[in-house]
Amino acid sequence: MGVALTKGGNVSLSRQAPGLTAVTVGLGWQADTGYEPDAGALLCDRSGKVLSDEHFVFFNNLSSPEGSVRHSGGGGPVGGDDQQIHVELARVPGEVTKIVFLVSLYDARARGQVFEHLGGAHIRVVDDDGGAELARYDLATAGLSTETALVLGELYRHDAEWKFRAVGQGYASGAAGIAADYGVNVLNDSASPAPPVTAAKSAATTGPSFPSAPTAAPQPQPVTAPPLPPGSSLVTCFFDPTHGPGTTTVTWSPQWGVPRQIQTCGGCAQRVQTTVPPFYTPPQQGYPQPVQQGYPQPVQQGYPQPVQQGYPQQGHPDQYADHHQHGGGRRFGTGALIGAGAAGLIGGALLNEAFDDDEPEVVVNNYYED
Repeated sequence: MGVALTKGGNVSLSRQAPGLTAVTVGLGWQADTGYEPDAGALLCDRSGKVLSDEHFVFFNNLSSPEGSVRHSGGGGPVGGDDQQIHVELARVPGEVTKIVFLVSLYDARARGQVFEHLGGAHIRVVDDDGGAELARYDLATAGLSTETALVLGELYRHDAEWKFRAVGQGYASGAAGIAADYGVNVLNDSASPAPPVTAAKSAATTGPSFPSAPTAAPQPQPVTAPPLPPGSSLVTCFFDPTHGPGTTTVTWSPQWGVPRQIQTCGGCAQRVQTTVPPFYTPPQQGYPQPVQQGYPQPVQQGYPQPVQQGYPQQGHPDQYADHHQHGGGRRFGTGALIGAGAAGLIGGALLNEAFDDDEPEVVVNNYYED
């Protein structure tokens, strides 16, 4: 009786049977009528990928190129196994580091079959020299649901030994999904693969063909916003957002601020650049217009420049005399000046009286002891 393994467990076959040269890997299952499970093997290198498509051994490709791994075909059960795969360990190519064993349901998608409906599955390793069972792994399929293929176990090299590991990994994408994971170029034929009986005959003339992989559902295309016109901007016009995007950068001098860069529509940009400020404030009749910051004021030829009322003009040594001489500004007589000074003195006295609290002045003496 061989070593009973659980999922993930491994055993050294070389220690179980010293001088081991060839083994038979048997795979079995408990399936109802109408189910057609098929066994297969993948010869993989150190990267975990098959050496070539021909190193995927299954019912439509019954032998690896060098003949070290051979499928028994679709005959009846033998020794409790439904299908068997023979491995001559001494002939396995040196670049092969492991041989992966799988079982899949034939035409499962079209038939609506999954491993959940099977009663169980097993994989075992038998020594060809004497027929002793070296290792066995029994998988209860009750815990499966949508799986249509299983990786049951693998033979692998460990230093100079051959070991076996129980895997028990399910795939909902069938044998094609397993083959794709291990680097087999699966043919995407719309037709299902031929049954095992005729497949062996067609393989001799047409070469191996593999179960088609499930067609992926088309992915929705992302919706993208239409591109903005050339020269457009995400910033709207500074003066009025209803004008549209601000496509032009101009220097704007606000009436009571510092000149700064703004983005405007084309019409507002032209207005700022060509109109003498204040382009944004209509002239007020009857009042002198304030001097706008940031824009030089044009000098009118042939007309005297107006003098601002109420302020002395620079450049005159005797400002008050000049004002009086030109008749501009207000005139203040001597009596008005004296009256203003007296009012200031009286107001200051009243404020001092208001803040006086009529309390006697207190003098605090500080004494310091030696």
